[in-house]
Amino acid sequence: MADIVTVVDYDPEWPTRFTEERARLAQAFGDDAVMIEHIGSTSVPGLAAKPIIDVVVAARHLPLPAGRIAAMEALGYEHLGEYGIAGRVYFRKRSPRPRTHHVHVYAAGSDRIADHLVLRDYLRAHPAEAAHYAELKRKLASQSLDAAAFQSGKSAFIAETLERARRNGAL
Repeated sequence: MADIVTVVDYDPEWPTRFTEERARLAQAFGDDAVMIEHIGSTSVPGLAAKPIIDVVVAARHLPLPAGRIAAMEALGYEHLGEYGIAGRVYFRKRSPRPRTHHVHVYAAGSDRIADHLVLRDYLRAHPAEAAHYAELKRKLASQSLDAAAFQSGKSAFIAETLERARRNGAL
């Protein structure tokens, strides 16, 4: 059975958890990492979220060298390949359950990285938009959706918000 999505109030410890994990990821990726950033709802102060720290890594080399994948596995991550998104290398922490971290790796310069950062920065700068997003996520979570259905339910909001951010010169 698929995991049901849970949305919780913002936790002020999320940035610290990212910073701690970032140090471990920097070691695992070494000089292959051009950038390691906190993304997703846990990166937006005050925003309700699934309690999972999302991280994006801009990598110099894709496909990732086998040694980098092994280093991630040694940190407790499971390597899931593209996992439905072309051009991405996806890792999720195997334990503890529930999952605590997801890492999305793209080639440096990827438009996907830009989208993640623009959405994050726009929601940080527009608390009313972030509140609207939180409302939507809580509504979706109340429907006991699995991760795929939850993501699908958010897609229109994300696309519209990215478009607003682009119109406002966020890119």
